[in-house]
Amino acid sequence: MHEFYMAEAIKQAKLGQGKTFTNPLVGAVIVQNDQIIACGAHLKFGEPHAENNAILSCKSPEKLLNSTLYVTLESCNHHGKQPPCTDLILKSGIKQVVIAQLDPNPLVAGSGKEKLERHGIEVITGILEIEARALNPFYNFYFETGRPFITLKQAVTLDGKLALFKKRTAITGQETSRFVHAERGRYQGILVGSETVLLDNPTLLAADECVFQPSQIVLDRRGRTLARDDLDIFQNQRSPVLVFTEKKVRQSLLPEHVEVIQQDQVSVASVVRELKERKLQSIYVEGGARIHDAFLASGYWDEVISYLSPTLIGGNGTASFTSSREVADVTLVGDLSVEQIGQDIRISGRRC
Repeated sequence: MHEFYMAEAIKQAKLGQGKTFTNPLVGAVIVQNDQIIACGAHLKFGEPHAENNAILSCKSPEKLLNSTLYVTLESCNHHGKQPPCTDLILKSGIKQVVIAQLDPNPLVAGSGKEKLERHGIEVITGILEIEARALNPFYNFYFETGRPFITLKQAVTLDGKLALFKKRTAITGQETSRFVHAERGRYQGILVGSETVLLDNPTLLAADECVFQPSQIVLDRRGRTLARDDLDIFQNQRSPVLVFTEKKVRQSLLPEHVEVIQQDQVSVASVVRELKERKLQSIYVEGGARIHDAFLASGYWDEVISYLSPTLIGGNGTASFTSSREVADVTLVGDLSVEQIGQDIRISGRRC
């Protein structure tokens, strides 16, 4: 029966999709005499956690005595924007806690489980752990590896071209465009190079309904974009803009939502380190070709997504993953997934 109730807790967790920002999705159900008496989820960043919502939603609080709490992620044991969930569990009279996944965040990392056990509560772990981990892949990756999860995304023609030579080019259809804007909303940062910004003047945002827009990140070693205040990244203030450059710039001359990060040498490694320190758990790298190749060469990538359009460019069109780098090996991509979106094909794969 543990699996049945944990599956219900996982359903509850999904109610917070896209609304918890840096916090993970978490769901909880409380069971007494083989009946669910309360449910809860973490529904919005900064608001009560799943355990709190479940306990407080119980219409007959006396039923909590000697009940079982099923929760998809280990209960927190520290003060943040909310008090420790472990304290509320202890006060409630719950006598058993079933946890799908222990929390990899060092602020928790087993301390919640340990405190509950120390106060006489039976704790069971690992129930539907794989399914629960799938709720928060970027959160888990960030705390388990110490860096953001990085996806390399491109839209290409059948002959592997990204665009006409030095000209903004629409490759995929409207259905894919809508899909990509929704997909962007899963990530905490959208990254491009300066050439993409100067040629395409892109809007590096997710769909309008996205509650927390991703940060807009530009790699601009020579600072060329900083002289163009007409660009969308400077005009649109819906999310922060981070510009990595080697050029010294007066921050006071830029809009408030724009921050220049000056580095002696801008590299993929230095950028990833900085984004990690800023607690960005996931980055969606949209190119261009040299930026993608730089990430590929650096080893800082985890997934590649190609939207394949039934079109051809040929000639001197810009080819994907192109640079002057000499290569001697083929990079294998695994865990492939293929689906059709409108007229286009979406192919994704993970680093082997």
